[in-house]
Amino acid sequence: MIPELGQFALILALLLALAQFILPILGAHLGNRALIATARPVVAGQAVFVAAAFAFLTYAFATQDFSVSYVQQNSNLLLPWYYRITAVWGAHEGSLLLWVLILNVWTVAVAAFSRRLPDAFIARVLGVLGFISFGFLLFTLLASNPFLRALPVPLDGIDLNPVLQDPGMIVHPPMLYMGFVGFSVAFSFAIAALLGGELDARWVRWARPWTNVAWGFLTLGIALGSWWAYYELGWGGWWFWDPVENSSFMPWLVGTALIHSQAVTEKRGSFRAWTLLLAIFAFSLSLLGTFLVRSGVLTSVHSFASDPKRGLFILTFLAIVVGGSLLLYAVRAPKVSGGEPFAAASRETALLINNLLFTCAAAMVLLGTLYPMLGDAFGLGRISVGPPYFGFMFVLLMLPVVLLLPFGPFMRWRQGSVKTAMRALRPALLVAVLAGVATWLVARDLPWKGIAGAAASLWVGLGIVTYGFSRWRNASRGRRFTPEMVGMMCAHFGVAVFLVGVLIVEATSVEKDVRMVPNQVVQIGALGFRFDGVTNASGPNFTAQQGTLSVLRNGAIVASLHPQKRVYTRTQQSQTESAIDPGLFRDVYVALGEPVGDDGAWAVRVYVKPFVRWIWLGALFMMLGGFIAAADRRFRAIAGVAETRAANRDSADERATPLVPIADGGHLDRGRPA
Repeated sequence: MIPELGQFALILALLLALAQFILPILGAHLGNRALIATARPVVAGQAVFVAAAFAFLTYAFATQDFSVSYVQQNSNLLLPWYYRITAVWGAHEGSLLLWVLILNVWTVAVAAFSRRLPDAFIARVLGVLGFISFGFLLFTLLASNPFLRALPVPLDGIDLNPVLQDPGMIVHPPMLYMGFVGFSVAFSFAIAALLGGELDARWVRWARPWTNVAWGFLTLGIALGSWWAYYELGWGGWWFWDPVENSSFMPWLVGTALIHSQAVTEKRGSFRAWTLLLAIFAFSLSLLGTFLVRSGVLTSVHSFASDPKRGLFILTFLAIVVGGSLLLYAVRAPKVSGGEPFAAASRETALLINNLLFTCAAAMVLLGTLYPMLGDAFGLGRISVGPPYFGFMFVLLMLPVVLLLPFGPFMRWRQGSVKTAMRALRPALLVAVLAGVATWLVARDLPWKGIAGAAASLWVGLGIVTYGFSRWRNASRGRRFTPEMVGMMCAHFGVAVFLVGVLIVEATSVEKDVRMVPNQVVQIGALGFRFDGVTNASGPNFTAQQGTLSVLRNGAIVASLHPQKRVYTRTQQSQTESAIDPGLFRDVYVALGEPVGDDGAWAVRVYVKPFVRWIWLGALFMMLGGFIAAADRRFRAIAGVAETRAANRDSADERATPLVPIADGGHLDRGRPA
């Protein structure tokens, strides 16, 4: 009866989600303390039942219960136990249940760590999260139930997709969903502020740590997905502008604009409209990504499902979320305007340009992703939009960001000086230009991307180092490096590292497809590759032909690589497993093709990729920056006890006196860099 218990737990969770949506928001509207007080107990109850349902499904996989249709489709008797666990979220139904579980984790965290917020406000936040949970639980029960029975009960299951039988499956989806779903918290704070009419800077301060953590998780999830595709799919690339890749990238771009916009709103009271709209659109794009992955409207190697009925449900839910949010924003629009004025040369202007460029980049990716579907719908034919469009347009939009990024920290709030910032950054600019010229003189054949990579990374990296030194020299001891400031510096330094990886690997990567017979040596640059033949190998649920290639430098073996061509026993699906000799400054990557001729020859693909690991190293610095910034104690010191009690007392009849506007936190005297 385990599957029935799981289904019953989901039904109870659905009812509690409905209660979480209605009761706290109604209580906040009526000033009814009893209804407001139901929010946290209902959140806890829903989380318990969702966790129980997830545990029941995991148990069904662990015990090979093929009477459950979802288990039968995604597991079999030969599947290793660790892949049985990851198979829980290996297809549509289970991944959706994981989404709901992570949403409940975020909701419980908000309920637990927001006890110092006014009760009416947090009731609205939890109510909005309850609405989101209700929508996804309803979708799970009506169209994506993982507990449906398979009758008659088969003796064995089919298999988990071979591409997903990889350690990357353990960490990539949960981390990606932590980011996707995490933006629901920023969305809920924004909607709660709109519902209550509390559109000053307070709600932004309360939402900032949650937004930074969600952005950090999404950064990690995207980086893990890129790394996984790099080594698992056998093509040697790290980003292909695939529709599903784009569906995670668009919320990241808008989220990047959001975390910068929140800083301006919280510290200066400006960009209120930007911050509200970006919070709405970041989560809306997360929902759009869910629709693209699960509707089948776009073709992708990463797609979970292709059921138009499921897609229609998500599209309807997306329309309700976006339409309702924008309608509420329109009603409250007269209260949104405000903030201190600022000059053209100021930090606010720099961050406004940042918002515009990142939002335009997200719109560009959205247009390129949806254009094939729109062209087909309007009878224009199936038009392919690929890397040439995305690569050119994205570089065009991000080039100003790279050029202006070091200036931002040196610009003061309200009224800055470009000359002062330029004077401070002159050494960094000089070193970057000289490095670019020297690279061009030493390596005349190097493509422009390599030269640009060296110059741009030094410009951004040295700009951050210069700013850090300026803080150390000019700031008072206690305010030199707050966690928020350290997080900003860490994330921006990650951009510099990322630029090294992207531009140098794009400029200097070597790819060669060769026909190799045993003991043949192929020279690529300073490295030789000796093909030592192919032997048979086997695993717990597959057989394989395993090649051996020795990597030589000056005749000595520096690495031995063993790429495979696997055939999975249950389904007879084949899968290429690449072999990589990793390094901080270069990867050697080989993939085995097909046998060619009768002389033991095989097609072999060889890559040499300088600095490719710096792409993911830069992303890790960015993620770390988001987490460090979220740890700033300033975000936890939200209000004094007396202020909070007063706000809670007054909120009962919706006559709460606004707290004192948040001061300009985190910046220095006006004569020094902020």
